[in-house]
Amino acid sequence: MHEISLVRNIFNTLEDEFPGKMDDIRGIYLTVGILSNVQPLLMQSAFEAVQQDEPKYANTHLHVEVLPIQIKCDICDAISSVEQYKFICKTCGRPCSHVIQGEELLISKVEFAT
Repeated sequence: MHEISLVRNIFNTLEDEFPGKMDDIRGIYLTVGILSNVQPLLMQSAFEAVQQDEPKYANTHLHVEVLPIQIKCDICDAISSVEQYKFICKTCGRPCSHVIQGEELLISKVEFAT
């Protein structure tokens, strides 16, 4: 389960960025794209498992926003949402592989108690 290592990496990143303030973190907000291969339910389970191992994270909550796949057509410059993994421009109908959203795995926000 690669989600455990992702959660540990998130906490390590936050500890590096905010040394000595981990006890004050109340919320971690992630933005994940469908193509990032991260399942929100599995991420939440991994988060809870790490919390059990590390009591200092007990008051922290995880929030995951899933972003759909969007593509930009190289022919007509239109932006389209991908449905059922069909990478087709909705405007001109041509195949498109220029993904502009959907591969993200970002810490988008950190919420502190104070």
